[in-house]
Amino acid sequence: MATPRLGEWLREGPFALAMSSGFFGFFAHCGALTVLEDEGLLPSRLSGSSAGALVTGMWASGLDAPHLADELRRLRREDFWDPRPGAGLLRGALFRARLDALLRARDFAACRTRLAVSTYDVLARETRVIEDGPLAPALHASCAVPFMFHPVRLGGRFLVDGGVADRPGLAGMPPGTRVLFHHLASRSPWRRAGSMSMEIPARPGLVAVAIVGLPRVGPFRLHHGIRAFDAARHAMRRALDQPVSDGTVRVHV
Repeated sequence: MATPRLGEWLREGPFALAMSSGFFGFFAHCGALTVLEDEGLLPSRLSGSSAGALVTGMWASGLDAPHLADELRRLRREDFWDPRPGAGLLRGALFRARLDALLRARDFAACRTRLAVSTYDVLARETRVIEDGPLAPALHASCAVPFMFHPVRLGGRFLVDGGVADRPGLAGMPPGTRVLFHHLASRSPWRRAGSMSMEIPARPGLVAVAIVGLPRVGPFRLHHGIRAFDAARHAMRRALDQPVSDGTVRVHV
């Protein structure tokens, strides 16, 4: 039996989309998502951590990928840069205000697709998956990079970036689900070579797309964001024509 190409595999039946943590990787995530939307390949379920939670959450709330891309093109550091003493450099109030302004749905229940986002409970030292309640604080918490943002207090708990213990953003994805996983390879100098957090997860029904060589984006390198968006968009379009042989489709920019 011939090995299906990724686009063919996605059209075989309903699939879920999971997107990984990856610092300012939301530019690349958005680029990949625009291709899926262009092709009418819309996920029936979503999950993510940090940058992945931001993009899947925005889309689930009703913000289409091209509109999210427009917002990212306009993003400037002063839009979220609000230093304040505390358990992190940035207070996070500007980031939260931007979320409140952009989200089309205020609650998980009002999203057009079932969504789960991963956060990290600081005191319990474990991943906490959020699937219900107000949407903005959950996304805020999932994106609260330790030492960069203050922790987010939600439900009496202090929460930070979901990528701390669930970098793939798969903790909220039920076993047995057909999953397209968009993997952002970590290029952080803080991660050890060979770290488990940098590996592409493997589980039944999961196909991972790994785009290699994306520009590194950060708060002082936002000008690379559009380059990352464009590179991921072109790479994802090529990925749809690649065979799914070992559960992973790798594409170089």
